[in-house]
Amino acid sequence: MIDPTAMASLAELSGNVGFGLVTIGAGLGIGMIGAKAAESTGRNPGASSSIMVIAITLAALIEGVALFSIFM
Repeated sequence: MIDPTAMASLAELSGNVGFGLVTIGAGLGIGMIGAKAAESTGRNPGASSSIMVIAITLAALIEGVALFSIFM
């Protein structure tokens, strides 16, 4: 049988690991959005305003998902 204090420590550790993975995932997602927005603006400079709107919207969505997962 597993000691209850060991289970509490394991639960706390897994929560910290999950928080770290969420943070890394959000950073990678926003970085990819920025890179692809810059690439698509370079390919079609006339569409830069609509690309920027989509990129900002997606970055906000990723941040919202990251904040939601931190508190859940």
